[in-house]
Amino acid sequence: MRIYFQDPRTGLIKLRLETPSDLWRISRLILPGDQVGSVTSRRDPEAPSDTPAGQRDRRTVFLTVRAESVEFHEFTGHVRVTGPIVEGPFDQGRYHTLDLEEGGEVALTKSELTSSDRALLDEGKRAVDEPQVLLVCADWGESAVVRLRGRSFGVVDERTRSGSGKYDRVRSSSREKDREAFVEEILHVVQPELERSQAVVVAGPGFLKEELSRRIASLPVSKHPKVSVVPTAESGLAGVNELLRSGKAEEALSTSMAAKEAAEVERLVRALGKDGGAALGPQELRGAVEAAAVETLLVLDSKLRDPATTGLLSAAREAKTALLLVRADGEAGRRLAGLGGMGAVLRFPWKAPVQ
Repeated sequence: MRIYFQDPRTGLIKLRLETPSDLWRISRLILPGDQVGSVTSRRDPEAPSDTPAGQRDRRTVFLTVRAESVEFHEFTGHVRVTGPIVEGPFDQGRYHTLDLEEGGEVALTKSELTSSDRALLDEGKRAVDEPQVLLVCADWGESAVVRLRGRSFGVVDERTRSGSGKYDRVRSSSREKDREAFVEEILHVVQPELERSQAVVVAGPGFLKEELSRRIASLPVSKHPKVSVVPTAESGLAGVNELLRSGKAEEALSTSMAAKEAAEVERLVRALGKDGGAALGPQELRGAVEAAAVETLLVLDSKLRDPATTGLLSAAREAKTALLLVRADGEAGRRLAGLGGMGAVLRFPWKAPVQ
């Protein structure tokens, strides 16, 4: 996310959405009542009144709407902002939907920039490069292919297949044909993703991962990404989540915020088992931040507008505490939600003073 203009007096921020994660951030930044401007298209109101609506030319214009609803469509890579037009060459007062997408520019005017807003903007300014990583986690009969880019976690394919296990009571030749068909199905899904992936991680509990890594490396593509093989106890999506938590593919996943979320929440859970190793709850977290005891503060994105969270983020910003926002709709977010939606891994043993 590149901020190229900001006016503290008017609250106007002009920025460019440069990555898929920026779409997630802008969907959290925009609140009802904010003014959002972008280049869009709208039917020409100057066309003759008897012209059928479907035949009226659409004009490319810059319109500003007062946001009433914000929808994040991750799968299609769009954020839709709907509200009445407040600035534009025509149709002021009428409703319009802006379609924000990667590469687009947005003019956002907010009446107040909260600590939660600043946290989102700060993260956006730091995240300038988000290469795509492909995860393939499979064993005979179960597989998942997941696309990671920044905060984006996209399930490309998930499948199960009966009759592929080693205890299958069918003739050996039939079993081998079935297994080969299963491998071919996975490769058919993986091949189109390779051109836009910078790395591939193949994981699973058995020997299939080695075969898949060899077959992936031999697929005909213009540029082969680096392929890593990592063992996991499970396959499919459960294995993917295990891989993200474990940190076993740290080098390949170093640019993935989804992997970082999973690994940091796992660190928090483990730190809770150590005396004074972690903090939970708004009051305890505030005390730990003020005592400079926090190494990393984790906050669920769904709690960003909570007044208690806003105060905590202000204190964390003043203390220059490392902050990680965690998406509520992911596996890591669900784990953090079970801990109250906020937590901190501490840099040294610390306990809240007895009141």
